[in-house]
Amino acid sequence: MRVLSGIQPTGRFHWGNYFGAIKQYIDLQDNEQAFYFIADLHALTTIRNADRLRQNTLEAAIDLLALGLDPKQATLFRQSDVPEITDLTWILMTITQMSLLEKCHAYKDKKEKGIAADAGLFTYPVLMAADILLYDSDMVPVGQDQIQHVEVTRDLAQRFNNLFGETLTLPKSSVLDTSAKVPGIDGEKMSKSYRNVIEIFEDPKKQRKKIMSIKTDSATLEDPKDPDSCSVFALYKLFADETQQTELAARYRAGGMGYGEAKQAVHDAALEYFGPARERRTELSSDTDTLNDILAEGALKAREKGKEVLERVQSACGLGTARLSK
Repeated sequence: MRVLSGIQPTGRFHWGNYFGAIKQYIDLQDNEQAFYFIADLHALTTIRNADRLRQNTLEAAIDLLALGLDPKQATLFRQSDVPEITDLTWILMTITQMSLLEKCHAYKDKKEKGIAADAGLFTYPVLMAADILLYDSDMVPVGQDQIQHVEVTRDLAQRFNNLFGETLTLPKSSVLDTSAKVPGIDGEKMSKSYRNVIEIFEDPKKQRKKIMSIKTDSATLEDPKDPDSCSVFALYKLFADETQQTELAARYRAGGMGYGEAKQAVHDAALEYFGPARERRTELSSDTDTLNDILAEGALKAREKGKEVLERVQSACGLGTARLSK
């Protein structure tokens, strides 16, 4: 089973990124067929500064490796290092119906808000489909908001196969139950666009300040509290085992504990959980040569598979270097 997923380098990774996607990457990497990429081509729809994009891509690679992605088990590469992706994107564009793209949520959301959407955003799902189909991917670990794009990928693969014969593999999405349950500091879903994130490798003092600012209800110190409706407790559950969760939930319901103490518990648990990753990140940051080697080797492996699939697609639809005859 080949696993494939990508993540945009639009900013530093936060808790929602980790529990919604990156943790899945790590859990599924015990498989030589796992392909993970940093989606710098996708990021061009939002980042217009070359230095920032390069730095974000570098930081994303360091973060993924620090969090446990092992290049000896999984293939890690930059999306733009595999030109076969854009070749396949064009071929898929020629069979993509406008009505399919008009239904995609990223485009619809901007249109409804009166924000101008460029062609890159409109055709984003086709590039994502090429990302997935280029490696004969079977499973695609994604966040809840990306399921639609995997369905678009399946639609395009089926349409191509119907037109030109069985050529492309139909993938399936894999979503963690927790991916929609990581609240930000305002109680809404944690997202960069909402500016409510807690970054994984943020300075501990700044991180604590954010955690202490999490919105809660007006219950007093003495009042019993409901852990099931509390964003602070929801975050604590991400890091704590069942025994720790049960103990804190009992203290919530008993009263006599303020939200400040619960927030401190979240901060302590997060520091312990990501502690080893912080140490690995410090080591990786000082060795960019090794990092670049890892990305280059990953791109070579990705291109090897990508060329195989692209040639199959080109042959199916009449492109390529086959000998012409009357």
